[in-house]
Amino acid sequence: MALNTSYGWSGWARRENCFAPAITVPIQKAARLLTKADVVFRDSLVSDEILGLVNRDAEVIDVGKRCGRKLLTQEEINSLLVSAASKHEVVLRLKGGDPLVFGRAGEEIEALRNAKVEFEIVPGITAALGAAAAAGISLTDRRAASQIVISTFSRGTEGASMDWGAITSTTTLALYMPGPDYAEVAHRLREGGLPDDLPCVIVSNATGPEQQIRWTNLAKLASEEKLPAPALMIVGRVASQKVQEISKAFWRNEANDRTMPRSAVVS
Repeated sequence: MALNTSYGWSGWARRENCFAPAITVPIQKAARLLTKADVVFRDSLVSDEILGLVNRDAEVIDVGKRCGRKLLTQEEINSLLVSAASKHEVVLRLKGGDPLVFGRAGEEIEALRNAKVEFEIVPGITAALGAAAAAGISLTDRRAASQIVISTFSRGTEGASMDWGAITSTTTLALYMPGPDYAEVAHRLREGGLPDDLPCVIVSNATGPEQQIRWTNLAKLASEEKLPAPALMIVGRVASQKVQEISKAFWRNEANDRTMPRSAVVS
């Protein structure tokens, strides 16, 4: 199970003997489980405020990863979850955001299922939604966007193989973990055919006390001052503070494109 004051309440726990009604608000369920936990496996981004809600008699184990530094391998975390579930009634896996989005939930769920450990997932608010709310952005503003793509920014040979050309001017791109090299991000997106004036907003520590928001575009992104992690980029027409003006121009161009005569070459 996981929760975080910045991005929401999320994650999973070994099931208890008594089940809450289906209409229970996830935040209430998460808070209740925290107070009843025997063991808590926490990630690095979980705030002190949330940790303060944990049962004082519970064992709290840090299994987080920050900036590429791992305390434990994923396989070791999986083993610890299975082992703790065999010994305790309530075991919590505490994460920030929603564990089902870039939270390695699949590997941990598979380990629990293979060990025949019953569990439940308490959903949370993923970073893209928290960052959008912090910036006052509608990710699916119908005047400027027709689709959302949620991705991480991969570097090296893996990044070179990504199809950035699939991102269009009507796509809202939520880019997790963009890293400190904004120039590389800008280059990759522009190389994929996105225009220099495409808006971009960088949100650091979204909804937290140290939140920072930077409004820019692809042309200026490379020269922007780097914001501290955790950060997320929202790229697309919706990431402008003047969405209405941009959307009018876009749809006007789309209408012109539809009325222009088209020619075909037959060989």
